[in-house]
Amino acid sequence: LKINILNTITTTMLFRSIVLALSLASAQAADDGLVRMKLKKRSAHEMVADHLKRENDALRLALENGSAPEVMDMAKKSVMLRGSNPEEDFEEQVQVAEGASENIIIKDYSNAQYYGEVMIGTPPQKFTVIFDTGSSNLWVPKTKCKNCGYWFIHGGKSKYDESKSSSFKKDGSDFKIQYGSGSVKGFFSRDEITLAKDIVVKDQKFAEVANAGGLGVGYVMGQFDGILGLGFEKLSLGGANTVFKNAIDQKVVSQPVFSFALGDNKDGELTLGGYDDSKFKGEITWVNLSEASYWLIDIDDVSVGRISSGKTNGIVDSGTSLITGPSTEIAKIAHSVGATHNIMGEYTIDCAKVPTLSDLEFTINKKVYKVPGKDLVIQASGTCLFALMGMDIPTGPKWILGDVFMRQYYSIFDYGNERVGFAEPNY
Repeated sequence: LKINILNTITTTMLFRSIVLALSLASAQAADDGLVRMKLKKRSAHEMVADHLKRENDALRLALENGSAPEVMDMAKKSVMLRGSNPEEDFEEQVQVAEGASENIIIKDYSNAQYYGEVMIGTPPQKFTVIFDTGSSNLWVPKTKCKNCGYWFIHGGKSKYDESKSSSFKKDGSDFKIQYGSGSVKGFFSRDEITLAKDIVVKDQKFAEVANAGGLGVGYVMGQFDGILGLGFEKLSLGGANTVFKNAIDQKVVSQPVFSFALGDNKDGELTLGGYDDSKFKGEITWVNLSEASYWLIDIDDVSVGRISSGKTNGIVDSGTSLITGPSTEIAKIAHSVGATHNIMGEYTIDCAKVPTLSDLEFTINKKVYKVPGKDLVIQASGTCLFALMGMDIPTGPKWILGDVFMRQYYSIFDYGNERVGFAEPNY
């Protein structure tokens, strides 16, 4: 599952790779058998900057293609939500889109809020990856990969060199993922994977990507090299076991469980081999999966104020920054709170309305999980990005409970018992 920001609907994996990633700053082993990986959080300022960059790009395309007046009006209204002088802001943004002005400097980090490290090979080669519960393969770019970044953008991408690894084993079978904007192609290989220095997974089947053009500029500009999927084998291409499944089978983790503590405006932590009871208070509420492919659960209801979805389903997804749902449902919610649909299919809201926003409530197994209204907005530099986005997946989950949801709860992924657990955080 991924999303193309300008087209609003794609597969979710691109959305997660453009919208969200995890970053390992350091790792430590404890006597309890758990391995803890520090997760560095990207700032709200950078996320909003990326939103403005996409808005500029969409406006440029509209100008180039002579879009209808109503499209230009939509762009103008979205700009007016943030500036003290909206008419001047809009004209300046038009100048930037047309290449006539460089006054607005916007960094594009591909919307990734969290990003992390993994080692491949012997001796280890370091890569920054998305730890993604919504996919199941591990892939990184190979040497001489096409459309895989440039040295002058974040220092370039790290690229796997099989000739420098003594533990490399050839596989050679084709690897191809189709994204909304194109395909990512390569081939499978095998090598050792190291997580947090303490977990070494041998003979892991992973993909060397030879052409990442399907990910577009979001990948080129992003701060991640590849993706490490933490879903189930049913989603995996090429019959590859996930890294975590092999870690379980090779008995290098103490339990078939991992968990996330995502910080709100601070760094978080990924725990492998169990959960850290110092990170939460009270009891864990367990929810059985309705299907072990994605981390898919049944949802009794999704509601905001008087708007109610009724029975539905959703996935708990570490790789998605926002919360996504059916376009019609999101449109109703956005309209009810006064959020404005912009030219890219995203929503912005007048920052003055944030204190009065209603809570978003997910009812799961008759228990209500709240996301406070103030946390449904990513705010920086006078811009308020509404943290809900419409996405229609015909044969997939209806809702994606991404980082905006996961920041509210210590989230436990029990692979062995095919369930997820939520607890009240104390961090």
